[in-house]
Amino acid sequence: MQRPLRLTHRLDFERLRVQGRTWRHRLVHLNSAPNGLTHNRYGFIVSKRVGGAVTRNRVKRQLRSAVRGLHPTLAVGHDLIWIARNEIAGQPYSQIEDAVRDLCRMARLLDRP
Repeated sequence: MQRPLRLTHRLDFERLRVQGRTWRHRLVHLNSAPNGLTHNRYGFIVSKRVGGAVTRNRVKRQLRSAVRGLHPTLAVGHDLIWIARNEIAGQPYSQIEDAVRDLCRMARLLDRP
């Protein structure tokens, strides 16, 4: 993700937790809230419960890649936090990509085909 598209501040994550809306999938959860900007910002959370450092980093890379592929088709003006669930470790990339797409569809963020 490019730097302007990243959520990095703790206050942004807390704001999304309090004000945002949550959608759940077996592999990943999505928190979303409007940000009033002309672009989306993304944050990724992978806890130690998912696995060791290598596993967590792999999961983050897979989530970022799946979101990067959908970025041009998403509605703009949202902050999105992707929270990995324990079950995501060891899943093939295609299932992670499907989970991300399903959550975007549930949240009605898919703006363009």
